[in-house]
Amino acid sequence: MGIDPGSRLMGIGVIDSDGRYNKYVYSSTLKLDTKSPLSERLGVIFTEVQRVIQLHSPTAFAIENVFMSKNADSALKLGQARGAAICSAVIAGLKVAEYSPKEIKQSVVGTGAADKVQVQHMVKILLNLQGKLQADAADALAVALCHAHISALNTRLKGL
Repeated sequence: MGIDPGSRLMGIGVIDSDGRYNKYVYSSTLKLDTKSPLSERLGVIFTEVQRVIQLHSPTAFAIENVFMSKNADSALKLGQARGAAICSAVIAGLKVAEYSPKEIKQSVVGTGAADKVQVQHMVKILLNLQGKLQADAADALAVALCHAHISALNTRLKGL
């Protein structure tokens, strides 16, 4: 399961992967009411991530790290949104992996400088998806793909 965190929009993606073969399971973009207090939005994030975990029973949970922002208020809200999602995973007994935006782009596209359009395109190719894929959902699926690839690589390296 991958999460692209946000306090207004949060991408959620679930894949089935052995690190080599990837299958799309589920994705969505959680649209949070910006008129609601942040505390209520955090409750919605927690509840929705818990619901997806219960529905799809992922064995792994990965989330994008907080990146530096010019706006401290936005960075704080992003960190709180991440915390709400992470708490859902921890309560469900999932180990949490965190990746930087650069690591995710490098893993999925091949360059850490990829833009959103390139990430969406590669996610669609890697998961054999047709049609439009919302940007935040694509980013969450990219987080899940990154974790699957890195976990598989680490497993292979441990065997050497």
